[in-house]
Amino acid sequence: MAMEKDCVFCRIAAGEIPADRVYEDADNIVFKDIKPAAPVHLLAIPRRHVAKLSDCGEGEGELLAGLLLAAGRAAKAQRLGDFRLIVNNGIGAGQTVFHLHAHILAGARMSEKLL
Repeated sequence: MAMEKDCVFCRIAAGEIPADRVYEDADNIVFKDIKPAAPVHLLAIPRRHVAKLSDCGEGEGELLAGLLLAAGRAAKAQRLGDFRLIVNNGIGAGQTVFHLHAHILAGARMSEKLL
């Protein structure tokens, strides 16, 4: 799997940096965000490094589907019920870690305010 040595999420996926993992499969990991923006704030990441959603091409359909399935499975395992799934793409959209990831937010009624 492609890994960037300076990417914090690649290092979490490799087990070099600890994370409070709530779900994982062969291709994805879901863990608790260390700076939560909601009562429940999880991050779903693919193990393979892709910087952002817009970098995905035709061949990444399986990676993207797997990421969404992992997010849904983690939410179900955590018994979240209603939740919001957000993918920020680029600095202007609020992306701060350039490794594709989805935010899973739950635990309070979501307002119109964006992450």
